[in-house]
Amino acid sequence: MNTPDLTGAAPVSVADHIDLYWRPGCGFCTSLRRGLDKLAIERVEHNIWDNPNAAATVRHHANGNETVPTVVIGGQSLVNPSARQLLAFLASQAPHLLPAGQDKIEESSNEADRIVDRVLDD
Repeated sequence: MNTPDLTGAAPVSVADHIDLYWRPGCGFCTSLRRGLDKLAIERVEHNIWDNPNAAATVRHHANGNETVPTVVIGGQSLVNPSARQLLAFLASQAPHLLPAGQDKIEESSNEADRIVDRVLDD
């Protein structure tokens, strides 16, 4: 996972959605999407093979590579995060983007880990 890129980024606190960049046949993308579905985390998905602008966005955030999944939130990016890493990021940086009931997660990664374990291990 890349350290969020803060250069010219909008603050995560004002982000109103999560952008998930993916491509067909990507196992990491499938895993992340499945995890986010189980956690009920809403996002806007962009297939980089169908949208040249989406591919360009990924290259911008992934050091010139088309590494997916890439998640962009308010200008900050996470390249190839797990559902657990994304949940922890949201809990600490953008709790308003978490589903109802999960928006009270403490910044402790232990709390985020317990929630992810409970949901994903079902």
